[in-house]
Amino acid sequence: MELLEKLCRASGISGFETEVQEIMKKEFEKSCDKVEIDNFGNVIAKKGKGKKKIMLAAHMDEIGLMVKHIDKRGFLNFVKIGGIDDRILMQQRVIIKTKKGDVKGVIGAKPPHLQKAEEKKEVIKHGKLFIDIGAKDDKEAKKMVEVGDPVTLEPNFGKLNKSIYYGKALDDRLGCYALIKIMRQIKVKDVTIYAVATAQEELGLKGARVSAFKIDPDYALAIDTLVAGDTPYIEESESSLELRKGPAITIMEASGRGAVTHPKIRKILINVAKEKKIPYQIDVLEGGMTDAAVIYISKEGIPTGVVSIPTRYIHGPSGIFSMDDVNNSIKLVMEALPNF
Repeated sequence: MELLEKLCRASGISGFETEVQEIMKKEFEKSCDKVEIDNFGNVIAKKGKGKKKIMLAAHMDEIGLMVKHIDKRGFLNFVKIGGIDDRILMQQRVIIKTKKGDVKGVIGAKPPHLQKAEEKKEVIKHGKLFIDIGAKDDKEAKKMVEVGDPVTLEPNFGKLNKSIYYGKALDDRLGCYALIKIMRQIKVKDVTIYAVATAQEELGLKGARVSAFKIDPDYALAIDTLVAGDTPYIEESESSLELRKGPAITIMEASGRGAVTHPKIRKILINVAKEKKIPYQIDVLEGGMTDAAVIYISKEGIPTGVVSIPTRYIHGPSGIFSMDDVNNSIKLVMEALPNF
């Protein structure tokens, strides 16, 4: 669990993935034949020398914020990086990653005691929120932070009950962890496997697009997280995925706007899960997509699939997941790869 905790606590908002990038590179170097960081910031690990090429992708980046403006009183205005619900931001503790080091802050807003009746009915948009770093004015604040500094939600990780854990940036540090474990354990024969920790997925699947073009694999799998529907007020028709019930095999993303899993890959994943008695779930996504959405339309088209780990509260300060689901995701991919 030490490695997974390290990944979750690492900073890496989209475009600023250096900290988690270094972890991925170091871990890949323990088991892979070659590891490089490409021009875009993707970490690409290679194992084997076979003609057939298989690409495994999991994104390193996380959602976050960026300092946009420092006002005269020393408060910071910010923009959102990636898909963040404004409702989860108020009063969150954050870390501003500056050139001089980490600066702590708290996201503030106009207190409810001073809000008018109409204001209390509305969700406070991020444009009316600010980061308080305890500076007395703009001069002091500008000595601490700069416009353009990335901001992460406060790191956290821990155990709730048995195999259930919580943590920051589970989307997609769980997939990154799975990649590392797969590359450590996989025995390569007559194939070359590329594990890619992709950059800037949260900003349009950008890292996967350029790395897939470079590698030009014969087959690909994206390993990501997926919204679990086993909490109150979510209808089963919206999401039937549950923690502890195994990884999800995605059939289609974003009602077809994302990846449509190749029939061969879909058949392999389902058959292997049944044969090896690995618990699994099937999902059809109405919204949301993974790196697979751009990998499978790269060059002449690449047969691609998606294995996802059901996770509660994705894109929030703390998500919740089952370690059993993580381990079964690793097992499913490991058992499926020889059949590609």
